[in-house]
Amino acid sequence: MTLREQFQQRENDMLSPYACRSAQSRGRQRPEEECSVRTPFQRDTDRIVYSKAFRRLKHKTQVFLQPEGDHYRTRMTHTLEVSRIARTIARALSLNEDLTEAIALGHDLGHTPFGHAGERALNTLMPGGFAHYQQSVRVVERLEKNGEGLNLTWEVRNGILCHTKGQAAATLEGQIVRLADHIAYINHDIEDALRGGIIFPMDIPLEVSSVLGFTHKARIDTLVRDAIEASLGQPEIRQSPQVREAMLALKDFMFDSVYTNPLAKGEEGKAQDMLRRLFEYYQKDPDRLPDDFQTIRAEEGVDRAVCDYIAGMTDPFAVERYKELFIPVGWTVK
Repeated sequence: MTLREQFQQRENDMLSPYACRSAQSRGRQRPEEECSVRTPFQRDTDRIVYSKAFRRLKHKTQVFLQPEGDHYRTRMTHTLEVSRIARTIARALSLNEDLTEAIALGHDLGHTPFGHAGERALNTLMPGGFAHYQQSVRVVERLEKNGEGLNLTWEVRNGILCHTKGQAAATLEGQIVRLADHIAYINHDIEDALRGGIIFPMDIPLEVSSVLGFTHKARIDTLVRDAIEASLGQPEIRQSPQVREAMLALKDFMFDSVYTNPLAKGEEGKAQDMLRRLFEYYQKDPDRLPDDFQTIRAEEGVDRAVCDYIAGMTDPFAVERYKELFIPVGWTVK
């Protein structure tokens, strides 16, 4: 037996009946010869981590636009926190950790510069709308590797597509990532908002803290333990009613106090205007698009090519491109 076959035998012997086994994957868009060492889901994880889109996450906004300080979350650190939470839950439920990790690491590959502000801007500019979870799938299917895509397994692509809202993922591993995404962002956004002086500890509703805990560590621990206990032996990922209600109340508090707070989000309008002008510029002069996007332009139209280009930008790259195109350069006498 190859090492991969040994791993797959181990999956068959040790995982829950509800787990997705890599040997039972629905496969890839393009058939490939199997690796002798890694399972299909392990290969998917490697392909995501080595992708250009994954590397760009370190310079994309999570909540605060280009914050001063080294400890605020970026889209990269958010992704890593989601991965750790998701793997903890998957391991406790005897589900497939490799599949869980691949989905978690890939779930935000299509996120725009400037976080959800950038997503809202592109949603108004792109005919047919724009959603980052759909763009994440497009990244792995179409944009990476010079248009070849990463050729990931169906289960990973399904988990990425279903990580935010709408229909639940087809696998429990994908369902875990959706919950882990919510657990991660709502708690690290609280920590960043506290660090930034946007909210203060006693602002968090007492009825929420009395259920989830009064510290970052306690809230994470409560939410993870509850998901494990509520989901053990079940064909779906669940939360207890009390914890779910407390988490929803905490999310409402964050929307009211942080996500729509002018102090925290006051610069978002400028970022959206910047992306709007960039979109219009390349829309009118698509010959200025990089070569990588000219094929997309020819096959899928100018709007699609422009949207893909801008969605892939990091925050600082978008700012520099805007400066280059729209900010006059001082003239000096030589």
